[in-house]
Amino acid sequence: MKEVEVIKPKKNKFDRASGKELSKIRVAPYCRVSTDSAEQMASYDSQMDYYEQKIKENPNWELAKIYSDAGISGTNIDKRLGFQEMIRDAMAGEFDLVITKSISRFGRNTKDVLEYTRLLKKHNVAVLFEKENINTFSMQGEVAMTVLTSIAQQESESISTNVKMGLKMKMKRGELVGFQGCLGYDYDKESKELIINEEEAQVVRVIFDSYNKGKGARLIGKELKDKGYKTKRGSTNWPDSTIRGILKNEKYMGDLLLGKTFTVDPITKQRLDNMGEEEKYYIKDHHEPIVSKKTFEKAQAIRNKRNCNMEKGRLKRYSRQYTFSSKIECGFCETTVGRRAWNSGTKNKKVVWHCIKSSKHGKKHCPDSKGIHEVVIEEAFVKVFNEMCQYNREIIEEFISTIENTLSESTSKKELTTLNKELNIVEDKIKKLIDLHLDGAIDRENYENKFIELNKNKERLIKETNDLSLTASEEKEMKTRLKSFRKYFDANKPLKKFDADVFESIVEKIILGGIDDRGQKDPHQLIFVFKTGPKSTITMGKESYSHLSPDTRGDRLSAEKKIDVIALEIPYLRCFQGFLYFLVVCKVIDSGCVLRGYGLDAELSSPMEM
Repeated sequence: MKEVEVIKPKKNKFDRASGKELSKIRVAPYCRVSTDSAEQMASYDSQMDYYEQKIKENPNWELAKIYSDAGISGTNIDKRLGFQEMIRDAMAGEFDLVITKSISRFGRNTKDVLEYTRLLKKHNVAVLFEKENINTFSMQGEVAMTVLTSIAQQESESISTNVKMGLKMKMKRGELVGFQGCLGYDYDKESKELIINEEEAQVVRVIFDSYNKGKGARLIGKELKDKGYKTKRGSTNWPDSTIRGILKNEKYMGDLLLGKTFTVDPITKQRLDNMGEEEKYYIKDHHEPIVSKKTFEKAQAIRNKRNCNMEKGRLKRYSRQYTFSSKIECGFCETTVGRRAWNSGTKNKKVVWHCIKSSKHGKKHCPDSKGIHEVVIEEAFVKVFNEMCQYNREIIEEFISTIENTLSESTSKKELTTLNKELNIVEDKIKKLIDLHLDGAIDRENYENKFIELNKNKERLIKETNDLSLTASEEKEMKTRLKSFRKYFDANKPLKKFDADVFESIVEKIILGGIDDRGQKDPHQLIFVFKTGPKSTITMGKESYSHLSPDTRGDRLSAEKKIDVIALEIPYLRCFQGFLYFLVVCKVIDSGCVLRGYGLDAELSSPMEM
């Protein structure tokens, strides 16, 4: 029989990098507290003092380094920089033993705790959990640790659920939750209210005022930077996202929306924008506003229009720095008509609007388009507006009344209420179904079949609700537009000169050039599309202008006015995408301007295009 000599293990540890025997075990305590409150920080300091003393009292131990994370949750490893440093040093052989108060101090996620203790064990580093008296170098230790870590994770999830319920209760009471600070407001901890910071509020008002006058987020940010205005964090850089965030923040009109985001997983702490998955809470007149509701809603209308243009597949600029910016469309290629200025800064300055495709990419890309002087557009609008108000009053009154009656008969609001009730019923059924499944009152197969059925019904109701909400919103916008249109119409005051406010209030867009009534291409044609609703148009003032000889450019032509009003019967009212509209055709000829068509025939003067 062969003789086998048993070589006893040495009690001392070895540094595997150098191969030298270590006389003492190098110990690395890990301390953590989850919040930065005074009590928690006191606990944090106590933990560090405790481990320093504990290691001194053990003759076989020596302190390698204390690793710590203050004010960091245990569920998210990514944010625990002290923990990450400890793992890196362990893999580099800097110590032999990690000692920590409990499994919950090390981590509340079962997966992470097992993963990192095994990684440390692989590098010959043990972990000692004091409270549970578990050493990961023992076989029994890993089994016990797996069970206890699962309990710790369940505890974390339970705490998260309780916290979430508490926050929802606060939201339902209209209390401010999770306020991270925003420009223009300070938070009073005693009264728990938002207080206007007047210095910052002035910047907010500048942003809204500039945006509503047609400036874009980038230009506003540049101007704020040039003037030295600072963000809430003290920076003079104003990214587009910061400007857009301010413009859509309901707090600035005194309202408060709670529940904009929600936590997906209590372990990863991942948060997502609330797209309807969780409840939201809207509180009107929660605090003192910085801008009026009218100002805020005007900004939202501009935002929505710009967003709509972006969603159509091609980015249309919607800059309103000038009155006609993004208001004129080429009647041949449907491209935006842009502004050009010659002799800028002099008395001979001329402003011309021209098809962007033709002017930027060459005449061959839109050969039929021609430019038009800004002054021509202005006078054409004045003439069309005055003729419309003075000589077609009964027709327009009947038109407006017809749309108003149609809107008053709409049932979208009632239908929306019914859909919301149905949606609430389905959501309650889903909640009850989940409870039955958790209680074991229904088997998995029946649960899944019923859940799929209810969820499909829920998705259908959500889609119908969203569609109907859009319809209701469009009807509301149409009522607002009609009210504005009627305001100027009822005033019945002829314009003596171009008024940008009147133009902005009632004109949706202008179409420059296109096919005339005879089917021929007419680059001098102007069509004014008036605002009556998001899906309707009143197309009037279809004017055509022609060239003058070089020696008469810019001169105003005079012509004897001849007004012959022809009554417009109801059959001439047309239907377009579900709404009524009517058409008045106007044409400008060399000797002046002739308005002709359903209801109007007149000559008037107009400055010509170069």
